[in-house]
Amino acid sequence: MFGFLNVYKPKGKTSHDVIAVLRRVTKIKQIGHTGTLDPFAEGVLPICIGKAARLIEYLDDDKAYAGTVQLGNSTTTYDTEGEAVNFSDKKATLSETESALDMFRGEIEQLPPIYSAIKVNGKKLYEYARKGESVEIKPRKVCINELKILGFDEEKQQVELFISCSKGTYIRSIANDLGEKLGTYGHLIKLIRLKAGKFRVENSVKLEELNSAEKVSENLIYPLEYLDYPQYELNSDEYEKISHGNSIPISKNNGIILLTQNGELIAVADILNGIAKCKKVFI
Repeated sequence: MFGFLNVYKPKGKTSHDVIAVLRRVTKIKQIGHTGTLDPFAEGVLPICIGKAARLIEYLDDDKAYAGTVQLGNSTTTYDTEGEAVNFSDKKATLSETESALDMFRGEIEQLPPIYSAIKVNGKKLYEYARKGESVEIKPRKVCINELKILGFDEEKQQVELFISCSKGTYIRSIANDLGEKLGTYGHLIKLIRLKAGKFRVENSVKLEELNSAEKVSENLIYPLEYLDYPQYELNSDEYEKISHGNSIPISKNNGIILLTQNGELIAVADILNGIAKCKKVFI
C-alpha cells in the first residue's frame, strides 16, 4: 500500500492507538501520522501508509479546529484531563470575550502547556510536570489566521471557537490564556480538528470503519492529490537516470518538484540552478 488516509480519530484514543490499529489490520509497519492529537481531542488525523510515510514533511500543516472553552476555572493541563486549580465567580459577557480575542489573532507568542510533549533538555515537558519538577518554558511564535466565536452561552459561561492556525499552536493554551485575559480563568472542554492541510473532517473515515486491509485500500488517497508542489513528467531517459539516483537537468524554478511518469509519483526532487537532485525515490 502507498498513500494517505484521512482518519477521524475518536476521543479517548491516542494517535499511536490509531497507528497500532492500522498496523494490525494492514500488517504494514511503515505507517506514520502528521500532527498529534491529544486523547481528549477528536477529528482529522492524516495517516501515511507504506512509502508514503516518507512524504510527511511535504504535507501542508496548517490546522483548523472547533473548540469549546469553559470559563470560571482553569486546570493543570488546560483541559478536562487536569486538576482544577483556579476559580472565579466573575461572569464574562459576549462583548468582553470578543474584545479579548483580539490579542490572539495574527502572529503571537504562545506559552505551551506544561503537560505537553515538547522537549526541554531532552525530556518532555509532561515528564517534568508528573514529577513536580520546575522547568523554564519558552514562548513560541505561532500564527492564528482566523479566530471567531461560533457560540456563546452566558449562563453556562461556555465559548465555542473556530480557530485556523499554524503548526504547533496549542488550543489548550488559547483557552487558558483567554480565561486569564477575561479575569475568569478557563479551560478547554471539547476540541475537534476540522482540517489539517488538505485533509478535512467532512471527508474523513471513522477508525472503526477501517476494519480490514480492503477497507483501508479503498480509502487510500494517492499522494499526488494532496501534495502542493509543481510536477514534472519524466521521459524514459530521465526515468532511467532517476532510478539509478542520478540528477537530471530541468528548466524550472528552484525548489521542490514532484517527478512523475504516467500519473505515478516517481520521486521528490530539489531543483537548484536547473539541476534536479532527488531527495526521495519511490521506485
